[in-house]
Amino acid sequence: MPKQSKAAPIEDMDPAADGVESDPLRNHGLRKRPKHQVIFDFLQSGIQSGAYKPGDRLPSEAELGVTFNVSRITVAKAVAELQRLNMVTRRPGAGTHVQTRHQAEGYTFGLLIPELGTTEMFEPICHGMMRSPFARPDALLWGNASGSKASDSHADIADEAEHMGQYFIAQRVSGVFFAPLELIPEKDAVNRRIMRALDRARIPTILLDRCYLPFPERSAHDLVGIDNRRTGFQATDHLIQLGVDRLVFFAEANAAATVDARIAGFYEALTRGGIHPETEPVWRGDPQDSALITKMLEEARPGGIVCGNDMTAARLMQLLLTFGRRIPLDVRIVGIDDVKYASLLPVPLTTMRQNCAAIGVTAMATMLERLRHPDLPIRDITLQTRLIVRRSCGAHLKAE
Repeated sequence: MPKQSKAAPIEDMDPAADGVESDPLRNHGLRKRPKHQVIFDFLQSGIQSGAYKPGDRLPSEAELGVTFNVSRITVAKAVAELQRLNMVTRRPGAGTHVQTRHQAEGYTFGLLIPELGTTEMFEPICHGMMRSPFARPDALLWGNASGSKASDSHADIADEAEHMGQYFIAQRVSGVFFAPLELIPEKDAVNRRIMRALDRARIPTILLDRCYLPFPERSAHDLVGIDNRRTGFQATDHLIQLGVDRLVFFAEANAAATVDARIAGFYEALTRGGIHPETEPVWRGDPQDSALITKMLEEARPGGIVCGNDMTAARLMQLLLTFGRRIPLDVRIVGIDDVKYASLLPVPLTTMRQNCAAIGVTAMATMLERLRHPDLPIRDITLQTRLIVRRSCGAHLKAE
C-alpha cells in the first residue's frame, strides 16, 4: 500500500491547492468545499495516478478520519461515492480495495466525439478514460469529426461523423463512446442515423455529456455526464442570491439537449426566487451578433446573464465589452464548464466546474458493466458540478 502522509485539516487547506480561486469570498462564507468532496477527490486522484493500484487496500475509514480531521460518517460518504462509480469494492472485515475485476483486456472501444479538438471538455474526458484503473490505453480508437479547417461545412462535419461510425462498425469494436453532434441544423437527423447504424451492428454505446434526442426525450442507451438541470439552477440561484432580479439565459442555436435541461433549471430557480420576468428570458443565437445582443439588452435589460456554456459566455463578454458595458457593474455573467481559459478572460468568469476526468473514468466503468450485464436497466449517471466564483458575477462587490 502506498505510504500516506498526513493531510492538512480541511479547514486549514490552501484554497489554491484544490483548484479553488483564492479571493476574499472564502472569508465571507460565499464558497465552502464539502468535506466529503475533499476526501473523494484525494482518493480518486490517488487511484487515477496509480498511487493506489488495482487490488490495493485503501486507508481505513478510521485512518482517513484522523488524516482529514473529520467524522467516519463523512469519510463513508466519500468512499460510498467511489463505490457507486465502480472504482472500489468494500467487503466487511476486509476493507476497501481498488477495483480489479473489470479490466478491459480483449476490448477495443471507439471514441466518436465530433467536438474533440474544438471543445476543451472532451480531451480531459478521454484522458480520464485512458487513466481509468479499468482500461488499457491501447483499448481506445480515437476519432473525431471536428474537421481541420475553419471552412469545413456542417455537411462535411456530419459526413465525417457518420464515416467514423461506419469505421468503428467495420473494425468490430466492442463498444463506442459517442458525444452527439450539436450546433448544426441537421444534428438530430445525423445523430439518429449514427445510432441506428450502431444499434443494427449490436455495438453497445455509452453517450457522453448528452442524449442525442431532444430534451426531455430519452434514448435507450446509458449516459454519463453532469446533472444539467441542477447545474442551471445553481448558476442562476447564485446570481439571485447576489440580488440580481433581471435575468436572462443565453445559448447558441442548435445547442445540445443539455442546454435545454440547463434552461429548465434556470426557470426553476426563477420560480423558486419569486422572479417573474416581464419579457421572454431565454435567448438563442450567435453571441457575437450585434443586432441580436442589442435587442436583448434593450428588451430584457438584464442585470445578469446565465450562459449555456463558457464558450458562449466568452464570446458574449467580448461583444458586451466592445459595447462599453462594464462587467460586472452593468451586467453580471455566469458560465458552465470551467474551461482552462475561463480565468484568463478580460473579466475572469464565474462558472460551474465539471469534473471531466471523473466523467471519463465513470464512462469506462459504465461501458464495462454494460458489456458484463447487457440486460441492466438504462442508466443516467450524473456527476455534480461545483460553483467557481470569479469577478464576472460581482460577488466580490458584495464581499467588499
